[in-house]
Amino acid sequence: MTNAFEAGFRLDGKVALITGAAAGIGQAIAALFAAQGARLVMLDLSGDVRRAAEDLPGDHLAIACDVADLAQIQAAVDRAVEKYGTIDILVNNAGVALLDKAADVREQEWDTTMAVNLKAPFFLSQAVARIMAKKGEGRIVNLASQASVVALDRHVAYCSSKAGLVSMTEVLAIEWAGSGITVNAISPTVVETALGKKAWAGETGAAMKRKIPVGRFAQPEEIASAVLYLVSEHARIMTGANVVIDGGYTVQ
Repeated sequence: MTNAFEAGFRLDGKVALITGAAAGIGQAIAALFAAQGARLVMLDLSGDVRRAAEDLPGDHLAIACDVADLAQIQAAVDRAVEKYGTIDILVNNAGVALLDKAADVREQEWDTTMAVNLKAPFFLSQAVARIMAKKGEGRIVNLASQASVVALDRHVAYCSSKAGLVSMTEVLAIEWAGSGITVNAISPTVVETALGKKAWAGETGAAMKRKIPVGRFAQPEEIASAVLYLVSEHARIMTGANVVIDGGYTVQ
């Protein structure tokens, strides 16, 4: 029998739109949400998102989508509403990390970073909030980074985009609270996704781990669990927060 605490984490009847859902953190969030009973709208640049959706229990909508294209994200929102009638949860997870020294960053790298990491989350939030406001409730979670609160070498575009994402989260939280919409951010350290393992392999990763007090990187499932909390009934009072999950890296 499910007790009241466990029931607070159930997502039965909820429709959750997740970007970057084909792999990594997004896939972990999708798997956890599906296990909790949610119907998913899974967006990803990769066509693999359809296979990822088929691997999950339940009825889900998978859309290959470039979130940097406003027409594509609006079309995805429209398809979601056509299929399910509403959207209850939005998780802005898709992101890019194009790293270079500040003196060498090119305009295209800067623009792509801002388009995916900041512009897309805002306009997706705007589109979905209009739907949420009509029924007086909704949950939005933005995946930021420890790079939103500390400076990292070769991360000027990335740090700027993630700091902007946290600031955007705070503004949306106060503007939309009256409509019953909570907006929060999560800022992880390095996460051991398939891509993360490659990027932080060998001595590069070992050196980074030595800077983290707990001595390791985060796992995708740990981040997914935090997202689940923020969209659950247990977190109705939380809005405008930036939940830092970094093993103590940023408090040093």
